[in-house]
Amino acid sequence: MRRTTPVRSVTCALAAVLGAAGLLALPPAAGAATSAVAVQYHTGSTGSDQAEPWLKVRNTGDTAVSLSAVKVRYYFKADSAGASYRFACSWAVRGCADVTGTFGTLAHPTANADRYLEIGFTSGAGTLAAGADSGDLQLRFHRSDWQPLNQSDDYSFGAGQTSYANWSRVTARLGGATVWGTAPEGNDPGGPTDPGDPGNPGGPGAGTALFDDFAYTAYNDPKISAHGWSVRSNAGGPGIPGATWAPQNVTFSSSGGNSVMNLETSTAGSGANTEQTEILTKSLKFRNGTYAARVRFSDAPRSGPDGDHLVQTFFTINDLKAPMADDYSEYDFEYLPNGGWGESSNILYTTSWETYNPDPWQAVNQHTEGRRSYDGWHDLVLTLDDSTIRYYVDGQLFGTHDAQYLPERPMSINFNQWLIDFGGQSSTSPRVYDEKIDYVLHVKDQVLTPAQVAAKVSAYRAAGTTFEDTVPGA
Repeated sequence: MRRTTPVRSVTCALAAVLGAAGLLALPPAAGAATSAVAVQYHTGSTGSDQAEPWLKVRNTGDTAVSLSAVKVRYYFKADSAGASYRFACSWAVRGCADVTGTFGTLAHPTANADRYLEIGFTSGAGTLAAGADSGDLQLRFHRSDWQPLNQSDDYSFGAGQTSYANWSRVTARLGGATVWGTAPEGNDPGGPTDPGDPGNPGGPGAGTALFDDFAYTAYNDPKISAHGWSVRSNAGGPGIPGATWAPQNVTFSSSGGNSVMNLETSTAGSGANTEQTEILTKSLKFRNGTYAARVRFSDAPRSGPDGDHLVQTFFTINDLKAPMADDYSEYDFEYLPNGGWGESSNILYTTSWETYNPDPWQAVNQHTEGRRSYDGWHDLVLTLDDSTIRYYVDGQLFGTHDAQYLPERPMSINFNQWLIDFGGQSSTSPRVYDEKIDYVLHVKDQVLTPAQVAAKVSAYRAAGTTFEDTVPGA
């Protein structure tokens, strides 16, 4: 058994050796240097299409502080679940080139905050002497589509703050420790589960990752193949017998300041006139880690009558080498806007597969379902480690699946849109369905929170990086 000597006993023993005079003669401990910062704020805009949080960082300690060790967070409520934002620095005493801004998603959204803007500094911003401040940081951010902002429900916004003053509704971290401010409830930065911890994976060049912003011109853009993707044209399932996979129906456009890929699926009520779409990585090289995509599901067709049993997806998969082979793996987000597979209305499935037998059908899997409309943009995250499978939708845990379904071989990354059947309708009128994809991200062997995913994607975009693949081949 280990014995711990009480502090009082240690003190008495020291007195016995040195005597009372010896204890009195010990030099007083030197005062420890302290490092701390405060943040001052005033608003440069109370309306319009931009938020303007103007900040100053002040060194309230008694030793110099490197600004590169400081992270400041401004918390706000997104105007819609699918809204994306852009950061800009209008003017800074230390120079805008040395000020960074990235957006993140809170792990625990509140009534007045589900996002944050994190302000950081490069080494070029220098240091703050004790008692000094950074001078003006005239910052702003706006929606990517330049729609008006509602700041009145933003946690960190202060309409009456028309001059600089200490503001506790922004937080500051110094060297990873929170030293200023109060975060929205349940979102204290710098804690052990904080999604914005500075040790998290960063942007371009940080960690082994695939990122693609889908900044292509057309389905036959040579960069698509060069970047490891295949736009499907070969026959086969899934889908209606006789349907074709039409690569020309994979198109690209700009939306909200980002490049967006669209998968178009069309039919006029028969297999012969049904065209489905799929894009997938050519290599089976992805296994444990984090998978993420921003996907727009659609409840209604772009044109024509509604009602077909449609499947809109984001998934990873490898090949089934034999019926019931135990090294098969597949992990699905599948949205059925009109139901199907025995469901009468919209449903989102997440499914983890161990194996299956195609004929006669036999499946070994675990699934979670959400029975409601998921029309619109959604942030989808899948994480695989050595013990658990987790699916997230819009930052919220959607499903947790068991270790027996973990992958045993590498997989590809896929998106497709296809028809189960015509939903009982007999119409021969043409109809067209769309599934849109904003980006895809895979980070090898690292489990990221949805907020970390958002921050990493923002860092790629802030750096102007539209594609990166540092994941080695299988």
